[in-house]
Amino acid sequence: MLPSANWLGLSYFTYFFSFGIFLPFWSVWLQGEHISSEKIGILLGAGMISRFIGSLFMAPIVKKNSQLIIAIRILALFTLIFSITFSFCSIWLWLLLIISGFSLFYGPLIPLTDALAATWQHQIGLDYGKVRLWGSMAFILGSAVTGKIVNIFNHQAIMYFLWASLAMMLLGMLLRPQHMPKDSLQENNVPHTTKWKILLTESSVWRFLLCTSLQQGAHAGYYGFSTIYWQAAGYSASVVGYLWALGVVAEVIIFALSKRLFCNLSVSRLLLISCICAVIRWTLMGTTTTLLGLICMQILHAGSFTICHIAAMRFIAARQGGDVIRLQAIYSALGMGGSVAIMTIVSGFLFQKYQGNIFYVMALVVLPVLFFRTKIK
Repeated sequence: MLPSANWLGLSYFTYFFSFGIFLPFWSVWLQGEHISSEKIGILLGAGMISRFIGSLFMAPIVKKNSQLIIAIRILALFTLIFSITFSFCSIWLWLLLIISGFSLFYGPLIPLTDALAATWQHQIGLDYGKVRLWGSMAFILGSAVTGKIVNIFNHQAIMYFLWASLAMMLLGMLLRPQHMPKDSLQENNVPHTTKWKILLTESSVWRFLLCTSLQQGAHAGYYGFSTIYWQAAGYSASVVGYLWALGVVAEVIIFALSKRLFCNLSVSRLLLISCICAVIRWTLMGTTTTLLGLICMQILHAGSFTICHIAAMRFIAARQGGDVIRLQAIYSALGMGGSVAIMTIVSGFLFQKYQGNIFYVMALVVLPVLFFRTKIK
C-alpha cells in the first residue's frame, strides 16, 4: 500500500516514461522499418484517431469515481499486450491495425488518471502540479535514455525498451493506494452528471474544448516529425533526446510552481499566455534549426503545452461528480486525440513536400484561440 499521492505519482511516472519512448521515437522505429513519411503520418494519425475513440467512448464507461483504479489497471494490461504484437510483423497494414488497438487502450489511461487526480484534489487536498511533475520528469528520463540506446544499438531497441516500461507501469498500478477514491453523491444517492447535450452546449465548455483542441492539435507536427526533421538537420539521436527532455524540464518547472504562479489567473488568461507562447514557438521552429533556436523553442513548451494543460485541469476540477470524468474524457479525446490525429495526417503529407515549413501552419492553427478564449469561466 502506498500513500495516495505517491501511488498517483508512480502511475504518472511509469506512464510518461513509456510515453517518452513512444512519442519521440516511434516514428524513428517506423523509419527503420522502411516506412515512408506519408505512411508514418497515416499510422500516427490512425493512432491518434484510435486514442480519440478510446478517450471519448471508453473512458466515460467509468461512471463512478470508485471504478477509476480498476479501469486504469485493465487498460494498462491491454496496452502491454498490444505493444508486444508490434514486433510480429512490419507490414504497413498490420502496423495500422496494431497501432489502432494499442492507442485504443493506451489513450484513455491519462484522462482516467487525471480524473482520479481531480477527484483526489477534492477528497484529500491533492496538489496536482506537484504530483503531475513526476510524469514530466519520467518523460525527460525516457526520451534521454532512449536517445542514448538508439545511438548504441539500433532502432529495434526502441521496441524492447517500450515493452519493459509498459510492464513496469502495469506492476506499479497493481499496488494499492492508501485512500481509494469515493463516489460523489447527490442527496438522492445518484452520482451528479450533466447530460452530454446540456454539457456540450454550455458556452464556456465548447469554447474551452475548441481552444484546447487547437492548442494541443498544433503540436502534431512536433510530435510526429521533429525527431526526423532534427536528425536530417544533422543532430544525433542523443541530441534529439536531450532536446525533447529540455522541453519537459521546462514543463516540470511550471508544474512545480503552478500553484504559486497561476493561483490568481483565470482559465481565459492562462489560455492567452499559452497561445502567445505557441505562436512564437512554432514560428521559431519553422525559421531555424540552429541549436540555440531549438533550445529556445523547447523552453517554450512550458507555455504551449503545460500552461494550456494547467488551464484545462483547473476548468475541469471546478466541476462536480460525473462531470469531471466526462469533461476529462472529452478534453483528452478532442485535445489530445482527435485534433492531433487530424493535424498529424495533414503534417505527414505536408512534411514530405515542405519539411520544416509545416510549423508555420501549426502557428496559424493556434491563432483563433486569441478570440475564442473569452467568456470561458
